[in-house]
Amino acid sequence: MAVNRDIKYINKDFNEFRSQLLNFAQTYFPATYTDFTPSSPGVMFMEMASYVGDVLSFYLDNQIQENFLQYARQSNNLYELAYMFGYKPKTTGLATADIDFYQLVPAKTIGSNVGPDYDYALYINSNTQISSKSSNNKFIIEDPVDFTTSGSLDPTTVSVAQVAGGSPTYYLLKKTRKATSGTINTVSFSFGPPVEFATVNINGANIAGIIDIVDSDGNTWYEVDHLAQELVFDGIKNTNINDPNNYQDSDDTPYILQTKQVQRRFTTRFINPTTLQLQFGSGNPNDNDENVIPNPSNVGLGLPFEKNKLTTAYSPTNFIFTNTYGIAPSNTTLTIRYLAGGGVTSNVNANDLTLLNTSTIKFLKNNLNSTTAQYIFNSVASNNENAASGGRGGDTIEEIRQNTISNFSTQLRNVTADDYLVRALSMSPRYGVVAKAYTEKPKADSANTTLDLYILSYNSTGNLTTASNALKNNLKTYINQYRMIGDTLSIKDAFIINIACDFEIITLPNYNSNEVILRGISALQNYFNINKWQINQPIIIRNIISTLDNIEGVQTVNKISITNKTGTTSGYSQYAYDIAGATQNGIIYPSLDPSIFEIKYLNTDIKGRVVTI
Repeated sequence: MAVNRDIKYINKDFNEFRSQLLNFAQTYFPATYTDFTPSSPGVMFMEMASYVGDVLSFYLDNQIQENFLQYARQSNNLYELAYMFGYKPKTTGLATADIDFYQLVPAKTIGSNVGPDYDYALYINSNTQISSKSSNNKFIIEDPVDFTTSGSLDPTTVSVAQVAGGSPTYYLLKKTRKATSGTINTVSFSFGPPVEFATVNINGANIAGIIDIVDSDGNTWYEVDHLAQELVFDGIKNTNINDPNNYQDSDDTPYILQTKQVQRRFTTRFINPTTLQLQFGSGNPNDNDENVIPNPSNVGLGLPFEKNKLTTAYSPTNFIFTNTYGIAPSNTTLTIRYLAGGGVTSNVNANDLTLLNTSTIKFLKNNLNSTTAQYIFNSVASNNENAASGGRGGDTIEEIRQNTISNFSTQLRNVTADDYLVRALSMSPRYGVVAKAYTEKPKADSANTTLDLYILSYNSTGNLTTASNALKNNLKTYINQYRMIGDTLSIKDAFIINIACDFEIITLPNYNSNEVILRGISALQNYFNINKWQINQPIIIRNIISTLDNIEGVQTVNKISITNKTGTTSGYSQYAYDIAGATQNGIIYPSLDPSIFEIKYLNTDIKGRVVTI
């Protein structure tokens, strides 16, 4: 007859197991074994069992711990957990620098005017490499440099370079691009018959990401966040020569933003800090089951033998349960270019990025004078006025943990008004820059929208202006990919209120009045810098007074006067504003309609004078 044994299930370490085994033997087998000295064979077997229990208990606890993001310590587990929550860990930090590109162009006479001959303007391809003259660091530019175009977001600075007989003979063109550290590496993979969800691994240190993938047939493969994503953003140049059907007359939108459906797509993930894995789709290139319009016949409700699907949980990304998720590469070779580099050593000094790779530079015009063209080509130069910054190592264990927790809460969805605000400001500059944005609920109860988004852009001189229709259309296309299905947005123009500021100060004895005034004007120019102002931000007179009080030589501020400047013929906004009526307790409030205060001409609309006590 079996005897009920008192078994303990809470023992966790060696000593607890050993003590419980000794107690168990003494309790239930008192006459079977009596030698419990430390050197006895029985104690040896019990200690060996305790040893095994301790090890198993350790691994059990460790495995449980590694399943939780807050407690996991092994990097490979953290990478897996990060991807599960939608965060892609970074294995390197790339340095960035603003690089100026220069070239000469000959002068050209048109009628009675002399100007640059843009037939000799050069085109520098994207991913062009610039090397440091003092180290092995290399930088590349993401966006191409086209000296033939100029706009508010991509201005071309023109200056006279050479003069002969009182007339310019050559002009100097200058453009600026942001460059990132790293070198472009290439690797190829060959594929035979299609394999579902085929994967390849790229091994190397400091891999920053994929630049592009092209197969042997010349097809481009697109990187997506997940294989169910079939739409990607695609931009076409906003010029009537490039595409008359999509051209929109505006200088604040270099590219028109469109969405493009792609079958050739892939995702990437880091398995560990030195291995980047690429995964492709599962579909056969000969099958075309992605482009399916949902209707009763293919979803299942209209088929008599599919009545069991009446309660099926359908996904809008894969509503007929296809196995495609993009096509798989087959009988082809993929050439993959990826960027590697970064780190602390990539933070190069100023005036160091001067070695320009000219193999990617070309003229857009043909039939040019060969001698002049060669002279112009040899004039191309680059330089970084400021030191590069941002280079660092990859994510640490704790950074992966914290970044994953932060990323999971956002999920790229627009839920709150601030979500839409940040999304509008994060659109790529190549599709137009939203300089200022403001969101609020519609003021009228009868409005057909759930949210009003007010925006402004910059003109060629860096002043605020209303956004063009092209920019608004790009913003509409961009936000629509993240918009909640029940949200309706109305993109509107915010109002610009141009102002001027006059001040009177009393200076301390023995100070030069002109120098103090100049310092005061400079301080207010910095205070009213439009980059520091937002829509619906009030003007606090006390802050202006404090700014002037902190200037060396100022004894006291006697008077501050803010006036409205209006009139399109003078270059100002068309909207007049009652400054006096909007002032309460030393604060000038903006209008109820979203508006922003701007001193348009900082050099002339800020004036000061010294008065006596």
